[in-house]
Amino acid sequence: MSQEEKIEDTVVLEEEKEKAPKEKPVEDTTEEEQVDTSTGEEPVEEEPEVEIVDESELEEDEAEEEVEIVEDEEAEIEDEEEEEDEGYRTKMKPDLSDDQKKALYLRDLKNKARPKFRRQEWFRYKRIGDSWRKPQGMHSKARRNYKYRVNVVSTGYRGPKSMRGRHSSGFKDVIVHNPKELDALDPKTQAARIAHTVGTRKRVAIEKKAKELDIRILNRGT
Repeated sequence: MSQEEKIEDTVVLEEEKEKAPKEKPVEDTTEEEQVDTSTGEEPVEEEPEVEIVDESELEEDEAEEEVEIVEDEEAEIEDEEEEEDEGYRTKMKPDLSDDQKKALYLRDLKNKARPKFRRQEWFRYKRIGDSWRKPQGMHSKARRNYKYRVNVVSTGYRGPKSMRGRHSSGFKDVIVHNPKELDALDPKTQAARIAHTVGTRKRVAIEKKAKELDIRILNRGT
């Protein structure tokens, strides 16, 4: 190969190199080595854009949240009141005169002071029990009211006649078998007691009608 051919080949290679795209140098991305070569200073990070919020909108949102909280609390209070109304109701009281109230109070005192009447020699023989029987023996010390013997039933232990046989609340106790019998009752002085032979369905009907007529039921179901 002559010298001229060698020169032509070198010229062609240099032209090809100039035409070829130049590769960019790989830059390190570490924070410590990111330095501006022209100024020698570190690049300044761009601060994120802060959204400007209108204060009136925030106040409106807070007000709406407060209103929702108040409404929820009111709803809870109403539910609790409804549960209390359903679960417990104040018992109705009878319409009594002053003399009747006094007699009812006196009857309660007499009931508390009344002793338990036991059969004669109940402590001696287990077979006879302690249920009351009138002593009738000729030589019975209980019949002759000896102080060291058992208390004997007598009229002095009875309560006032006006309140005799009444319920502890003061109502007259009337047994009811069906809802129709409630119409004859006086809610001010009489209270209903459902008979034990009445079934569940009829009992519910009686209680429902008694609630409408404001009549107290003494043995209301749970």
